[in-house]
Amino acid sequence: MTSFKSDFLTMMQQRGFIHQCSNFDALDALLASGPQSAYCGYDPTGKSLHIGHMVSMMMMHWFQECGHKPYTLVGGATALIGDPSFKDKTRPLLTREDIEENIASIKGNFSSFVRYGDHANDAVMVNNADWILKLGYMEFLRDIGTCFTVNRMLSFDSVKLRLEREQPLTFLEFNYMIMQGFDFYHLHKEHGLMLQLGGSDQWGNMINGVDLAHKKIGKELFVLTVPLLTTASGQKMGKTEGGAVWLRADMTSPYDYWQYWRNTEDADVGRFLKLFTTLPLDEIARLEKLGGNEINDAKKILAHECTKLCHGEAAALDAAETARKTFEQGGAGDNLPTILIGEAILKSGITVIDALRQSGLVESNGEAKRLIQGGGAKVNDNNVTDGGQMITLADLTSDGYIKLSSGKKKHALIRISAS
Repeated sequence: MTSFKSDFLTMMQQRGFIHQCSNFDALDALLASGPQSAYCGYDPTGKSLHIGHMVSMMMMHWFQECGHKPYTLVGGATALIGDPSFKDKTRPLLTREDIEENIASIKGNFSSFVRYGDHANDAVMVNNADWILKLGYMEFLRDIGTCFTVNRMLSFDSVKLRLEREQPLTFLEFNYMIMQGFDFYHLHKEHGLMLQLGGSDQWGNMINGVDLAHKKIGKELFVLTVPLLTTASGQKMGKTEGGAVWLRADMTSPYDYWQYWRNTEDADVGRFLKLFTTLPLDEIARLEKLGGNEINDAKKILAHECTKLCHGEAAALDAAETARKTFEQGGAGDNLPTILIGEAILKSGITVIDALRQSGLVESNGEAKRLIQGGGAKVNDNNVTDGGQMITLADLTSDGYIKLSSGKKKHALIRISAS
């Protein structure tokens, strides 16, 4: 294990964030010499960021905690292209209006992890549309395009793999890495940024900024990447049967968010506590030693800390209480996903298959049938064996709900609508 002088790299190493760096020794000396600035970029291709973005966001959090200044970059310009790195096909093109709506939507995600304001090391948000969209095409080609060779660009895995699979890579997409390299060069010139943080899949794009600064102004900039995470069983981090785990509460509820972390595999608990929480390392070391049923206590702490960071203390406590009522008491917590159905409809009744689909516990009738055949569907904690079974007013509990379950960990409620 390398011994670093700077607090930030020491922290990153101890918590398992480090994958690659353009020059460890020089970056360590720079960070140890005094406060620096760094950025990480996020293309606003959706209404919310997701758990897959959290590793780099936690890097930004610790960068600020170590006394440095983080910049969060939203790719208002690069999102018009879409990052082709390791993608099998061209991303759907977004309009400027779509991108602006997405930027407005994801701004709140960042403030859960970094502190914005007017103090010396408070975070700053920048949008690369503010400089890229002002560039003249011929001016950019002559000034910046001459610093990149096609030979070098073809050597990056993100491009090479796409071509080896004989999958088209458009000229538009081919320009993405130049745009990202230019971002770093621009931010250094305008704001003095010396470091770019990101995932290891971005290495090729990121190192272009280092090369560009060296060629244009003879300056050494730095990049530091985190490993792309998979779970102990090899699954991609942040993916579930229902899709991505989003950071916006209206897209993934705090309860479902809490449950995602609560369901962490045993072998991942210690690693995830280091990466996704701010708990002290000595406390994490204690939790890592727990075995048997006690590992569930560590999982609940992981779920609480992650949910608190993203959604606040109150939401984390509510999610935990909902889980306790649902699993320990066999009832239904207040924050389970709920669908409202009219009294007249329930009087006639709806099938279990329709109820499971409408509740979002399954995505299709076929998935509902497979769930029932596998013995995983329940109504009010009673097993369902027939997808045609009707759910009616007679199934309402004394508390005024009907509880649907998919397996042991996914639940939803049916309540009667007011109208």
